[in-house]
Amino acid sequence: MTTVGIPAGWPATEEQARAVQDELRGRVVREEPGPPPGSGRVTGVDVAYDDDRDVVVAAAVVLDAATLDVVAEATAVGQVSFPYVPGLLAFREIPTVLAALDALPCAPGLVVCDGYGLAHPRRFGLASHLGVLTGLPTIGVAKNPFTFSYDDPGARRGSASPLLAGDEEVGRALRTRDGTKPVFVSVGHRVSLDTACAHTLALTPEYRLPESTRRADSLCRRALKETAS
Repeated sequence: MTTVGIPAGWPATEEQARAVQDELRGRVVREEPGPPPGSGRVTGVDVAYDDDRDVVVAAAVVLDAATLDVVAEATAVGQVSFPYVPGLLAFREIPTVLAALDALPCAPGLVVCDGYGLAHPRRFGLASHLGVLTGLPTIGVAKNPFTFSYDDPGARRGSASPLLAGDEEVGRALRTRDGTKPVFVSVGHRVSLDTACAHTLALTPEYRLPESTRRADSLCRRALKETAS
């Protein structure tokens, strides 16, 4: 497991973090369609916290996009790098997530974040932040709609409805299993919303959440327990 510190010059205040978001947000690329679903590699990233020790562990799990078999995985542990502030959670996680991605023995391909991209109050969630810093295509697949509104999509798998901030579509509510709650998909960087939804469906053959998210969540939880032993 890779150990990382807080990078020099990392934002320490809300004002500094928002300034970084403002600077990087304009670099998000929305015009590219992104890699075709079912081809190449897809990497899930997730984090787990130990608040008592002020520790965060990140996991990156690379899947073969066609078979969903695990190709590679890596973990990293670091100090929580920013206070808990809604809308600025990426600043708590990014250094450790980047270290986990850097520790992979192969290129990650599309990166799937357990969280948000453009579906963010400042239109710059973790998936967008990570995509801009790495140059990788990224999407966010979240468990809840954050502060945004949506009409419940149809009950069948593949049904979708716009996730809205007023009249602006910031993502989609997507039904990945018949009769289950939808997930909330948004563009991170270098992927269209249609492609992001297609990847999400390709990653959910059996469960509501993408295999990338499920496996990264399991790995980072195991790795966090190891740091306490």
